[in-house]
Amino acid sequence: MKPSIGRIVHYTLSEQDADAINRRRTDATHTRAAAQTSGFQVHVGNSVQAGDVYPLVITRVWGNTETSAVNGQVLLDGNDTYWATSVSVGEGPRHFAWPTRD
Repeated sequence: MKPSIGRIVHYTLSEQDADAINRRRTDATHTRAAAQTSGFQVHVGNSVQAGDVYPLVITRVWGNTETSAVNGQVLLDGNDTYWATSVSVGEGPRHFAWPTRD
C-alpha cells in the first residue's frame, strides 16, 4: 500500500522518542499550578517506553511509492501528540507498519 495523507498506521517509539515525550510530560508537572491560572495546556498522560506502538495519522508523504517516508502525529495515551518526521515503513523503532485486518 502507498501511504497517503489521513491514513492511520502503527508507529513504534524509539528510545529518543520516549525520552522526549516523558521529559515533556515531567516538565509539565512542575508547571501545572501556573497552567491552572493562565489557561495554557500542559502535557499529561501515561509514561511511554521504547518499543511501544501508537497510532500515527499521516500528515505528509515524501514521494509516491510504497516505501515513501511520512510525517505524522502520533496519538499518545494522554492529552498530547508527538510529531514524528521522515518515518519509513518497516519493523522496529522509528518505523511505521500497516495495521493488520482481522
